[in-house]
Amino acid sequence: MWTDWTGPGLRTSARRMLAIPTLAVLVAGCSVTQKAAVKDPHGCVFLRPIVCAQLAPGSSGQLGMRYVNPAAQWKQYDKIMVLPITFWGSDTASLSASERQALADYFYSTLVQHLGTKFAIVDQSTRGVMRLQVAITDAESATPVLRTVSMVVPQARALNTLKYLATGTYAFVGSAQAEAELSDAMTGQVLAAAMDRRVGGGSLETAAQWNMGDAQNAMDHWAQFVTDRLSSWTSGAATPGGQ
Repeated sequence: MWTDWTGPGLRTSARRMLAIPTLAVLVAGCSVTQKAAVKDPHGCVFLRPIVCAQLAPGSSGQLGMRYVNPAAQWKQYDKIMVLPITFWGSDTASLSASERQALADYFYSTLVQHLGTKFAIVDQSTRGVMRLQVAITDAESATPVLRTVSMVVPQARALNTLKYLATGTYAFVGSAQAEAELSDAMTGQVLAAAMDRRVGGGSLETAAQWNMGDAQNAMDHWAQFVTDRLSSWTSGAATPGGQ
């Protein structure tokens, strides 16, 4: 299958062509997921238009599109209410109803698990409670067998590296996009909102995972990210402007 790569005339040129990309994959390929440009950043599916209009591109260390209320008094919050996750993807999406429900359940569980390490998880609107509403707006499954080949077989991995350099994403990986709104549970004041998309990275450890593994890894990242940010803001250790 790969005999074209073993010819003497191609071997040297191939090595030269792939020297820099191979180095790049050693650096970029270690990530489980990676940030990607959101689809239709100004066309929110879940967020209300008045909230969507306030989103602005985040920096490299932030979410893709974000809004933080400059008047929010973060230190007053020590509890959070996480509403059930909804899936707002198209009915024509490639995911089955059971896959969509599994992703929504998984995302809810991982958010509660992470946020519960820093905040009291509550189910009623009282003083000092933040309300988090999240929707999955897009998810794509990976192709496990082809993904494994592209990650493990040296020649295929080299070609996959070229695709990464050209497009910013690897072949046969999955992805997830979500929108979220954080508000004061008592007043309904919007504290923050975001839209973000992540795709599978080049990590060999995820090559053979099940087809929705990339989407779940993205949710793990978001849950940890949100927990870290909110914890630092409510404790006063950092301000939204600095993150």
